[in-house]
Amino acid sequence: MEIVLLYGGQSAEHEVSILTAQSIIRHINYEKYQVTPVYITHEGKWFCGAPITAAPQEDIRLDFDGTRATHSEEVNPSQVLCEGKIAFPALHGPNGEDGKIQGLFESLHIPYIGAGVLASAVGMDKIISKHLFQEAQIPQVPFTPLTIFDWKQERAKTLTRIEGKIVYPMFVKPANLGSSVGINRAENQEELIAAIEEAFRYDRRVLVEQGVDAREVEVAVLGNDKVETSVPGEILKSQKFYDYKEKYINNTVQLGIPADLPGEITDKIREYAKKAYLAIDSSGLTRVDFFVTYNNDIYINEVNTMPGFTQWSMYPLLWEATGKPYDQLLEELITLALERYETYRGLKNDQTENEAVSY
Repeated sequence: MEIVLLYGGQSAEHEVSILTAQSIIRHINYEKYQVTPVYITHEGKWFCGAPITAAPQEDIRLDFDGTRATHSEEVNPSQVLCEGKIAFPALHGPNGEDGKIQGLFESLHIPYIGAGVLASAVGMDKIISKHLFQEAQIPQVPFTPLTIFDWKQERAKTLTRIEGKIVYPMFVKPANLGSSVGINRAENQEELIAAIEEAFRYDRRVLVEQGVDAREVEVAVLGNDKVETSVPGEILKSQKFYDYKEKYINNTVQLGIPADLPGEITDKIREYAKKAYLAIDSSGLTRVDFFVTYNNDIYINEVNTMPGFTQWSMYPLLWEATGKPYDQLLEELITLALERYETYRGLKNDQTENEAVSY
């Protein structure tokens, strides 16, 4: 079967996506699959490379000259997304992880790896997902959303509203981004204003959250209707906040896998991770992130429906520690994608037959 591996993309997480694609290419089972790499530029153009039919002897070059991937040709999506293929969107952030490209796969009737349209859109949107977690009764820190209209029209009133609900330190995040892009910590009003201005560079909606003195713990989730959770892992912090540069450029983040937590806290985190997964109607894969205070209070932070697969990414490392090595994890993701595709195709066929009988 041919896997169409999409990477790059139009979001600020473009470079992370390239690293994810390199890792996937190294671990695919080439006795069963071949990989067609498709690079998407910052401007949204698609470039298709030659099919990869064997594991590369060294790191495959997925670099580009600013307009196109090397050794590739520009294509239309329908030229590479057609019957008999399966899409692997190794794309992070808007236009890759937020349901847009998943909608394209659905329209073209192509099986694809990862969450569906709804779960992708909801999981990407930190504000909407928080409302769903609230409904699912998963504990969260105090938060307040704001729009660019609020900020431009009623800045003083908006600041008063935020400071009336949340105390410093606060974290300010664009509603629809990941990998810590556009996220900043604010210790006072001056820093809060600067953080909000920065976040509005990336989105028209922003989330302001209460900062907590806590450990950052993450759980990998896998499955469709039957859901599995991994052992929790911890980001071991030597500083208060790791931004995009520290995570992916300087690579200074240290991971503790499995996280050193009491058994009952581990069980509760895994239970909350499953509840969050089901709350957004996810499928395939998702990473669920939590804060755990030093009193062992648990708060959900966010979900990532297409977490990174770089060599230092938490998601595959969590599954490796749980007993699923990288190559087995990829195989299960492909199986889950085909399973979901066949399930929906069966439902559509039943619906057509019922309509025909009714008619």
